[in-house]
Amino acid sequence: MKTHHILTALSDKNNFKSGDVWRFPSPAKLNLFLYINNKRADGYHELQTLFQFLDYGDWLEISLRDDGEIYLTPEIPHLKPEDNLIYRAAKALQQKTGCTQGANIHLDKILPMGGGIGGGSSNAATTLIALNYLWKTHLSLNELAQLGVKLGADVPIFIHGKAAIAEGVGEIFHNCTPTEKWYVVLKPEMSISTAVVFSHPDLPRNTPKRSIDQLLTDEFANDCEKVVRNCYPMVEETLGWLLKYAPSRLTGTGACIFAEFNDEQSARVVFEKKPEHFTGFIAKGCNRSPLHQWLETFS
Repeated sequence: MKTHHILTALSDKNNFKSGDVWRFPSPAKLNLFLYINNKRADGYHELQTLFQFLDYGDWLEISLRDDGEIYLTPEIPHLKPEDNLIYRAAKALQQKTGCTQGANIHLDKILPMGGGIGGGSSNAATTLIALNYLWKTHLSLNELAQLGVKLGADVPIFIHGKAAIAEGVGEIFHNCTPTEKWYVVLKPEMSISTAVVFSHPDLPRNTPKRSIDQLLTDEFANDCEKVVRNCYPMVEETLGWLLKYAPSRLTGTGACIFAEFNDEQSARVVFEKKPEHFTGFIAKGCNRSPLHQWLETFS
């Protein structure tokens, strides 16, 4: 059976390179907690959130071109290639560095779309990091993150590559090492607009800021969860089912929800009980991005 767990594939050298095609992981993330502290005059929200990566995600297969062109496969319905975050990331790196090389990029899409687990942002970050390596453009992670933040607010955390508490509007990182638990992640068959959630009148916007130590020792919660559960019955149904078995909550603004377990077997037992109309996966939390671990195998 084909595994989608990234670190399991580290022992298979055939995953690294096949001829001139290079394969890079694009891992998912969870927001283990999310608190909204304030809404600023410019409309942005100040928050505190804890990012942890998952040993599970998409893959990008990349081969180099000499003509400077960027080609993406497969086509995504209703999305022009030039609007795709992968394409925009590659062009941004070309423009920043003056690189004249191009790339063929194939996305092996495994993560559910619109789930709040960072699929598109992770794809953009992997593109920047992978092409920076393959094109030998030698930008630092900080320089790549400066390119990435223009593509999406979550892109820098994937470039940063370490579990972290983010503050401000998500641009200030404090590295930390939460327990690397196992998770059952379920995705209701729907997408949720982050903009709609953050503009909802019932969204809490005054959760007091806490110290890093207090954030990590207090019980984790998500300020968006009540609004999302009230507005989206499928999220309410899925979360209600998971809560019967383990501590569970929304990640980001959803739609994905997750339950935490101390070991893989406990997670698998619950996952195998899920109703047939629930989709999802099992993954282990990682305090260091599997992408960054993967890159070490090239050196």
